[in-house]
Amino acid sequence: MGLLITIFIVLGSILMVVNIVRYFWFLKNTSDVLSTGSRRDRIWKAIAGVLLVFFLLGYLFCAFVGEPDLIMSMILLGGSIFVSIVLTLMFNLLDTAKSRSIDIAEVLVGVIDARDPNLNGHSRHVQRLTMLFYEYLPASIKHSINPVSLEYAALMHDVGKLGVPESILNKPAKLDADEWVIMKQHPRVGVKILEPLQTFAHIMDWILYHHERIDGHGYYSQPGKQIPLPARIISIADTYSAITMRRSYKAPKTHEDAIQIIKDVAGTQLDAELVKYFLTIPREKLIECIPEQVKY
Repeated sequence: MGLLITIFIVLGSILMVVNIVRYFWFLKNTSDVLSTGSRRDRIWKAIAGVLLVFFLLGYLFCAFVGEPDLIMSMILLGGSIFVSIVLTLMFNLLDTAKSRSIDIAEVLVGVIDARDPNLNGHSRHVQRLTMLFYEYLPASIKHSINPVSLEYAALMHDVGKLGVPESILNKPAKLDADEWVIMKQHPRVGVKILEPLQTFAHIMDWILYHHERIDGHGYYSQPGKQIPLPARIISIADTYSAITMRRSYKAPKTHEDAIQIIKDVAGTQLDAELVKYFLTIPREKLIECIPEQVKY
């Protein structure tokens, strides 16, 4: 009997330690546009973490000081199992919510893109390219960027084109100087549209500066070192997409053409180090990122 009690106590203790590690890992990885929450939410998350630690300490006190019997050891083990089940359900529900939210966002962005025959599918193309690119980045860079936030920034990067007149969006030729002045405002318009979403605050600059150049001659003349890393990543994906997708005023270029152009502008328009990582992505994987409705 004593051995069985000891086994229950040890299993429960290990499970509670695992629960605490899982929970704090969850807190560390929920700083994205969907999970950040309000200040009150963050306080409740912190309180929950403290209570989990307190539960473990109480568990250990009862186990090794209170001399529990078989019933008590089973209750303590059951409590640990219950906490584990609740955490698992919570993580699964959050993953499901994130998956469905991105699906809904893709549909909404598709409606936006449909206003412009030159954009149809572009935002989703950039989203897919960006997330593929993320997979090929070194761990040191990946750990500094939340992938969920990066995906939303890539998907929403052109949402500001809602504020651009359709006569400019649908022009079957290159824009003149005055039209370019209007077009160059779309990142600012996008930030303004997304401003009510408080959890998007930390990705606003990623969207705002996705047309900046490393040499400082981008839309808003932002110097290279001041361009957020995620914006530089999205910029490369955006450039590849713009080159390889059909426009009303030009035919799409090939993958090989796009790669050569990206190589040529590395260090001036695009971040040279990031371009080096982008070039390691296999051709077939990049081709697979093209949305079905825009494959030719």
